[in-house]
Amino acid sequence: MGIYSLVSCIGVGTSAHAQKPPAKLPNIVVIMADDLGYGDVGCYGGTGVATPAIDDLAERGLRFTQAYCSAGTCTPTRFSLLTGVYAFRVPGSGIAPPNSPALIPAGTPTIASVLKQAGYHTGIIGKWHLGLGAKPAGPDWNGKLSPGPLEIGFDDALILPTTNDRVPPVLVRNHHVENLDPNDPLWVGSQRPTPEHHDARSHPESLRMTTVSSHLGTIHNGLGRIGYFTGGKTALFRDEDLADRWASESNRWLHEHANDPFFLLVTPHSLHAPRIVNERFQGTTKLGPRGDAIAELDWTVGKVVQTLDDLNLIEQTLIVFCSDNGPVLIDDYQDRADELLGDHDPNGVFRGGKYNVYEGATRTPFIVSMPGTIPVGESGKMVCTIDLAASFAAWVGAKIPDGALRDSIDVMPSLLGKTEATGRTELVQQDNGWGSFGYRKGQWKLVRCDSGAMLNSELKMKKKQIPKYALYHLESDPGETENVQADNQERANQMKKELQQIIDAG
Repeated sequence: MGIYSLVSCIGVGTSAHAQKPPAKLPNIVVIMADDLGYGDVGCYGGTGVATPAIDDLAERGLRFTQAYCSAGTCTPTRFSLLTGVYAFRVPGSGIAPPNSPALIPAGTPTIASVLKQAGYHTGIIGKWHLGLGAKPAGPDWNGKLSPGPLEIGFDDALILPTTNDRVPPVLVRNHHVENLDPNDPLWVGSQRPTPEHHDARSHPESLRMTTVSSHLGTIHNGLGRIGYFTGGKTALFRDEDLADRWASESNRWLHEHANDPFFLLVTPHSLHAPRIVNERFQGTTKLGPRGDAIAELDWTVGKVVQTLDDLNLIEQTLIVFCSDNGPVLIDDYQDRADELLGDHDPNGVFRGGKYNVYEGATRTPFIVSMPGTIPVGESGKMVCTIDLAASFAAWVGAKIPDGALRDSIDVMPSLLGKTEATGRTELVQQDNGWGSFGYRKGQWKLVRCDSGAMLNSELKMKKKQIPKYALYHLESDPGETENVQADNQERANQMKKELQQIIDAG
C-alpha cells in the first residue's frame, strides 16, 4: 500500500467542529526543536536553563500539557509531521543514514503541498533528515539533489541534509550543496575510503569530544561522525555557526515573503549530539554543552519571533513550537550531560526518553501562539504533531487529496483554544521503527515492547526487565511506574486488539 490510501483508521482528517476559514489567509510558522524534553523548558518546570524566549511565547499563547510527537526519534516524527501518516506504515522510515534516498516520494501530498495549493509560499530552514535523491541510488552530492523538499511542496529550502553527527557536514539550498566547488567533488560513503583516511577510529587524538562506538567515521571540526566523506572543502560548515544560519536565513526569508501568505518550517538542531554551540553560548549554563544548546535553541526561537514582531506580523501569524522527540543525555559523545544534570530533569515527571515509547519519549513541549486569535493559558487537550497537516488544511479551507494525510486529525479547534474542542482521543506512538509501540486511549496507555533496542535503553536506565505488554493509567500515574494490566485485563486485551488493527491497516 502506498504512503497514502483511502483506508482510514483513527478519524483521519475529520473534526467534530466544522469551522469557517479566516477571511484572510493567516501565516503559519512551525518551529520544531531537536531532542528537547518536556522538562527542559522553564514554562514546563525546567530549572536548569533559562528559556525566556520560549517562555514568552507561552505567556502570549496556549501551553499544551498533553501534546505529543508521533515517535521517539527524529526521522519518523518529521516524516509524520509532513505526510500526516504514521511512519511505521512505511518500511525504512527509521533514522535515515547519510546516503539515504528520499523517504517521501516526489508528489506525495504533505503539509507543505496542501498549503501551497491553497495559496501559501512555503519554506523549510534547518534540519531535514528525510533523505535526498531517487531510489535506489540516493543523493548525487555533486549534482541535482532531487527529489527532496521541493518535490513535496516546499518552494524554498536551506537544509542540513541529515544530522550534524552524520556526514556530509554541508548545507543544501534547494537542489544543490551550498558553496560546493565542482573541482573538489564531494564523496560520501559508509566504508573507509582509504587505509590512511583520517577518522575517529584511527586518530582519536584529533578529537575534541570523545566518542565510544557510533561516531567513528570521518573527523570534521574535531568531531567524529557517522559515515565517511572526502572533498567538498569550500562547502563544509562549522558546527558553531549553524544556529546563526537558521536565524539569519529565517529573517531573510520572512522579510522576502512578508506580503505573501506563508508557511515556514524552522527546524533547529541545537540539542542533537554533538552539542557544539556558538562561542557566545559555550559555558553559559551550569549543565554543560547540553544546557548551552538549550540556551542557543531559545535564542534561535527568540530571533524568529522577533523578526515577526519587527514585520508587525505577530497577530497575523500562528506560531507552533514543538519537539521531534524527548531528551537523551549521553548519545555516544561524552559531553558529561549526565554528570552535570544537577536537579534538572529533562523528562519532568515522565519516564523514558529518546528511542523508546514511554511518555518521556513522545510527550513534549508544545506551544501555540497567535495574539488576538488564540487565548492565553494552558490546555490539557491531547494533540500531536502528526495532526498539524489536517488541522491547518481545515483551518484555511485547503483541499486534501483523497486518501492523503490519513492519520492526521483536525484538532484545530483545540489549537485555537476553543472551549468545546475535544482534541484527540487515541494516539499511537512508535520508536525508531524497531517494533515497539505506545497506544494511548483516553487516560489509558498500553506499551507494547517488541524492540530489543528499546529493552536495552530501558534496562540501562532502570536496571530491570521490561514486560512485552504493560498498561498504565496516566492520570493517576503519569510516570508510568505501575503496570496495572493484571487488574484491567479486559481493557488491556481490547487495547492490544485495537493497536494491532491500526498497525495492520497500513
